Parts: sequence; C-alpha cells; structure tokens
Amino acid sequence: MTIEGDEQAQAETIAAAMLARDTFSRWLGVEIVAIRPRACTVRMRVRGDMLNGFGVSHGGIVFSLADSALAFASNTNGNVTVSVDNTISYPAPVELNDELIAVAEEESAGERLAFYRVTVARQDGTCVGLMHATVYRTKEKHHPKPIHDQ
Repeated sequence: MTIEGDEQAQAETIAAAMLARDTFSRWLGVEIVAIRPRACTVRMRVRGDMLNGFGVSHGGIVFSLADSALAFASNTNGNVTVSVDNTISYPAPVELNDELIAVAEEESAGERLAFYRVTVARQDGTCVGLMHATVYRTKEKHHPKPIHDQ
C-alpha cells in the first residue's frame, strides 16, 4: 500500500471510530460524506427541534455541524487533536428541512497547531456558516477501535 493509501485508510478508520463514539454528532444526524487526510465533508438535515424562537435554525446547530466536520478532518493525522479557537459567521438563515453540508479543510499546519477553514452551505449552495479554526495536535495517538454505547 502506498503512503497516500495508508493515510487515507487511517483517515477513514479514525473518522468511523470517532463517529461511533460521538453521540452528539449522531443526534444532529451527521453523516460523513467524504473523508481524506486533513479534510472532511459532512451533512445533516435541520429538524423542528433545532429551530429557535424565530423559526430558523439555532446558530449552535450550524456551529456544531462545522465543529464536527473540523473534528473529523483535524484528527486524521493520527494524533488526538482538539480545538483551541473557533470563530464563525452566519451570512444567511437556515430553515426547517434544509440539508446542510459542511466542508472542513486544513489551510496550514505546524508541528502542534493547524489552521482550518470550514464552510457550511445549504442544499442550494448558499453559504450559511463560515468558520475559521485553530486546533492543537496532542502527542496522544488515536486508538481507533469503536467504543460500544453504554
């Protein structure tokens, strides 16, 4: 297997194990559409219990989807990686039944810090969230075997 093949297999294994343990992302309805080293695309559909008092999606839903995409993408390097700083903008509202697609991609990285851009769009391609994130790569290696729900 090539180095690229090894990295892809690692990315797929880690993301699958993370999603299996991530009850919040599963509650959101997150589905991993594509995973590759340092990048991930996820999607979900907005439900009625995700709306705020104005009848549009709570901003935390868009943020959470972006954060999930970020987590899957940034952990593909094999080390446990955590967010240390995230900012998000909401350029357009999200409505009931919108399908949201989040794409997280690494923009640059050093040994311990990496910088990501995450875009969230609804099904018509309109950007509804734009996140810039900094992550910290710990020295702890992933143990990608899924943990069964308790």
